[in-house]
Amino acid sequence: MNCLSVRAHQLPLPVFMPDATFGYVRTLSAADLKSVGLEAVMMNAFHLMQKPGTTVINALGGLQSFSGWNGLIMTDSGGFQAYSLIRQNPKFGSLNDKGIVFFPEGSQRKLLLTPEKSIQIQFSLGSDILISLDDCTDISASRAEQEQSVNRTLAWAKRAMQEYDCQLASRKTAPSERPLIFGVIQGGGEADLRKKCAEGLLELGFDGFGFGGWPLDDDSNLLIDILAITRSLVPRQFPIHALGIGHPVSLVRCFNLGYEMFDCALPTRDARHGRLYAMTETNTNLDENGKWFKFSYINNEDNTRREKPISPGCTCPVCSQLSVGFLYHLFKMRDANYARLATMHNLTFMTQLIGRLRNNG
Repeated sequence: MNCLSVRAHQLPLPVFMPDATFGYVRTLSAADLKSVGLEAVMMNAFHLMQKPGTTVINALGGLQSFSGWNGLIMTDSGGFQAYSLIRQNPKFGSLNDKGIVFFPEGSQRKLLLTPEKSIQIQFSLGSDILISLDDCTDISASRAEQEQSVNRTLAWAKRAMQEYDCQLASRKTAPSERPLIFGVIQGGGEADLRKKCAEGLLELGFDGFGFGGWPLDDDSNLLIDILAITRSLVPRQFPIHALGIGHPVSLVRCFNLGYEMFDCALPTRDARHGRLYAMTETNTNLDENGKWFKFSYINNEDNTRREKPISPGCTCPVCSQLSVGFLYHLFKMRDANYARLATMHNLTFMTQLIGRLRNNG
């Protein structure tokens, strides 16, 4: 089993990180996250710089003290948020070679997020793993857009690494205490552009890499070919993060391609909306056809008197201590405890899935 050394952390790989965008996973406390076996979370510097703001977080002792989470914290830079917000609705801002211009929600004040500023914010927050600001694109974007994205991502990465080195020097950070920094490989569906981006980032000395761009096509199918190509461009000694991958079957497929780090809001969002994760009882082999996995919908009336666990072998509070019938009752009553218990179940499922991959990978 591989491990990633980060400051005081020895992070076993593979690893799944739930998205704790604003410093928390919705409906759960830091103690809840620990209780289901999580070792790391993904927070978002782009959002945290706005709510509650870096000065507030600093006043409260940094992200770990602020959130109560003492596990590993990885922070996203804001590149994907620019893609999802600005590229789909230009009124939220724009991108240029300097960085990302955006208007904070409810404000007419214009802000500029540069590669340097993103690194400064992530250092200030106390992140354990930083991500360089990138120019994210859609798989269907034109060749010209993909070329611009790669060129801009590489230029921003160079500036980010320069700022990273400046931060280490000014803070007099010991080598054993430095946060890691990841670069993001863009290029859409163009293999040669992916190669150009990967080679350029490798030359800059990043500690690890992320798959850049939305990993699904317009029909929500996993982009297996381009994911495989991207993984092949990075030497195996470097970890590579499948950013945004969280569907259990997609995670297993990406793991088989060589990806070792994953983050997504899907498992927690599914839980809140009544879609729970379960292993099938007849096919336990983690093959890529996904026959080992199924969704269990809490709103099904068959759950009214159900006592059997949601998923065989699950150790979450519902499966080990309560009945599914009680969870169904909470859901129908719209009680806040439903969301907490359901989220703990789906995250327990994810940690158990990761555990099986560690043992069998």
